[in-house]
Amino acid sequence: MAAPSSQAENSVAGTAAFSKFMRVLQLVADSPEPIGIAELTRATGYPRPTVHRMVAALQAERMVVEAGNTRSWTLGPRLVQLASRSWSRSGLRMAAVDALRALRDATGETIHFAVPSGHSMVYIEKLESPSAVQMSSRIGTSVNLYSTAVGKAYLAALAPQAASALMAQLAYEPLTAQTVASAEALQVQVDAVRVRGWSTDAQENEEGIYCFGAAVLGPDGSPVAAISVSTLLFRQKEDVQAAYIQPLLHASRSIAQQLAQNPNLVHG
Repeated sequence: MAAPSSQAENSVAGTAAFSKFMRVLQLVADSPEPIGIAELTRATGYPRPTVHRMVAALQAERMVVEAGNTRSWTLGPRLVQLASRSWSRSGLRMAAVDALRALRDATGETIHFAVPSGHSMVYIEKLESPSAVQMSSRIGTSVNLYSTAVGKAYLAALAPQAASALMAQLAYEPLTAQTVASAEALQVQVDAVRVRGWSTDAQENEEGIYCFGAAVLGPDGSPVAAISVSTLLFRQKEDVQAAYIQPLLHASRSIAQQLAQNPNLVHG
């Protein structure tokens, strides 16, 4: 009986170690600029020597690279290559790409396509506006459910009880003066989105940026993704229905129809 018990303990220990590596890697990925050992140590709570060894191991596998000689790290080429292959082969992304391009061309604005991941949404596609002014977001970025158009569109498309339970678990950190500060305030917004069918991010995630969002429903009627149209506030068009909402809802319906015809693409 001793051998199975030992194997189980080793399995758990290995899982815990992997989780620690993933925690460090996620912090590197989420940092807007290269991040150092001190910041990683503070964020994880792991001992500094442990963090140093983990970063060295990730660097050896080209998962992270040092930014110049700054003793700070950013994502490495191997991880980017793996992610690119995953995104390029994603059935959900492939089902959406034509509609997303048409939406970008119709609005002239930046388009994001995001999928749920725990308490966040993750961008799996981004199409830049043809405008000279570009947005800093990138594929692979995790964004909040409560401060983004994609997040609120996703929440509103969930069953009301499931959405309320999820909203109660969120940590409401202010990103701008407009960011909602509580589950109760978010509930009001989500209820409104549920009625009208589209969401907004009114400078709630980033000052000067206004977004419109809509959920994409899978064959069973549950939300599998969300789309947003992001525009700079100073150039936002007056007729938002014609300029943004109608093309956005058309795109979400088009993608949903693709998924209904090919259900395997949802998890492909």
